Amino acid sequence: MKTILIVEDDRRIAQNISRGLMEEGYQTEVAYEGYNGRDLALRHPFDLIILDINLPGLNGYEICRNVRAEKPHLPIIMLTALGEIEDKVEGLERGADDYLVKPFDFRELNARIATCFRRADLIDKTVADEVLRIANLEINLSTKQVKRSNTPIDLTAREFALLEYLVRNRGRVVSKMDLAEKVWSLNFDPGTNVVEVYINYLRKKMDRDFEPKLIHTRAGMGYVLKVE
Repeated sequence: MKTILIVEDDRRIAQNISRGLMEEGYQTEVAYEGYNGRDLALRHPFDLIILDINLPGLNGYEICRNVRAEKPHLPIIMLTALGEIEDKVEGLERGADDYLVKPFDFRELNARIATCFRRADLIDKTVADEVLRIANLEINLSTKQVKRSNTPIDLTAREFALLEYLVRNRGRVVSKMDLAEKVWSLNFDPGTNVVEVYINYLRKKMDRDFEPKLIHTRAGMGYVLKVE
């Protein structure tokens, strides 16, 4: 069930929105003040935010900017009485996904929420396709960044290719021949130790100082990347 945060200082409007969304099958939480709304948005895993602009404490533009910096893909719908084109442009430039002017028809709000969720689902799928994970290891195939326990790890292009191949074949023993052919595009030479050398580089950079250990040697067979 998706959870929506409503940041709105008009209690009647906030409760009406909350009631309508719960009838549509959503869970809701309401904040009536800007700082509280921002803190809730940053600390909890909401699926969407409905955000007023004129709020006590911290205005909606600042909340939107703060949230967008920490959660770039979280859908935000600004819901406000400020209907001038300049207000809409500023809201969208601060990171809002949509902008709805009061007074509004709840059916339109509900339709716009559904649209935001469809868009977010597509983004999530794209991001998931670009990121490989196992345990606390994360490999971003788009940016070529590698992290363990959120600690960035600097790899060369060849080290990255080797790690990517191991992760894509997680749980399966891959031989030195496989690695030489798939990562280096070489016919395997039993006399070369290039595979062992690069496996050692990887272990030093992304396994030695972290738990659990992920790269394991299978004597006479090759290597396997898995959590043991």
